[in-house]
Amino acid sequence: MAVKDRDRFSTATRLRLLGEQTAERVYRSQTKRQARRSRLTGRAALLALVLCSLVVALAYPIRQYVSQRAEIADQRTEQAERRENVERLKDEKARWRDDAYAEQRIRDRLHYVMPGETGYTVIDPEAAKQQRTDQGAAARPWYSNVWEGVDKADRPADDD
Repeated sequence: MAVKDRDRFSTATRLRLLGEQTAERVYRSQTKRQARRSRLTGRAALLALVLCSLVVALAYPIRQYVSQRAEIADQRTEQAERRENVERLKDEKARWRDDAYAEQRIRDRLHYVMPGETGYTVIDPEAAKQQRTDQGAAARPWYSNVWEGVDKADRPADDD
């Protein structure tokens, strides 16, 4: 037994044990690396390739589908607006068939009065001032007015 204990503590035994432990560690690390490498097999690479090709193949049709759906939604919105416009025009046409409405609109727009009524027109003071400045052009000879129009047309828009 003393020989065995002596062997256990000898340098050669220790070096041999260290070498075996190191070899076991290296072997374990190599098997771990191989296990990591073996996760990507040929089947997995083929599957990834098929999935990528499907994504590329379906990208354009899906984009077309989405854009067409958006266009359809825009067309439906436009159709609803046009239907509302048609309904509004039908209502307006029906109102114009009523004689009382037509008479009221004609009186408002054309300032018509019925026999026996007195019509009044209220003049806006700002409009009257503008009309007076236009009367100055009437007092001048016609060729002055033509020449002034040519000068105004020749000036840039930001000078007005």
